[in-house]
Amino acid sequence: MMYQRTRPIFAIASAGVVLLAMITGVNAAAPIADQPHSQSMQKCAIVCADCQVQCDTCSTYCAKLVENGKKEHAKCMAMCVDCAECCKMCSSLCARQSELCAHACDCCTKCCNDCAAACEKFPDDKQMAACAKSCRLCIQECAAMSKAMK
Repeated sequence: MMYQRTRPIFAIASAGVVLLAMITGVNAAAPIADQPHSQSMQKCAIVCADCQVQCDTCSTYCAKLVENGKKEHAKCMAMCVDCAECCKMCSSLCARQSELCAHACDCCTKCCNDCAAACEKFPDDKQMAACAKSCRLCIQECAAMSKAMK
């Protein structure tokens, strides 16, 4: 239970580190900063980090709903947890301009598509809609990044 409560904090901290690096111009991958897609990779990293935060927040929200007897949210909760992990990995690989970025983006696109579909089953819920919207944006960014890298 403690892990679920601290998870969103770590997600926000991760997103903050990526954002701070972008604002200050600090680039941990300085030797490859001249790579043709470096700005696109950084943008993708930020979008993925935001999606991770949204998914972590939504998974916590769903956990509370499940605890209150709304068992239909259990699958969505699990989907959000897994999607957040995938987005975190993709954000990290894009931020450091890894050669595996395109593979991570392909994976992230699939995970976000499944997560968005799960959240969209509850169209009247604002939290679920925000998560689905973030996943859809992440899909667009990761698909474009993957295509550009191939």
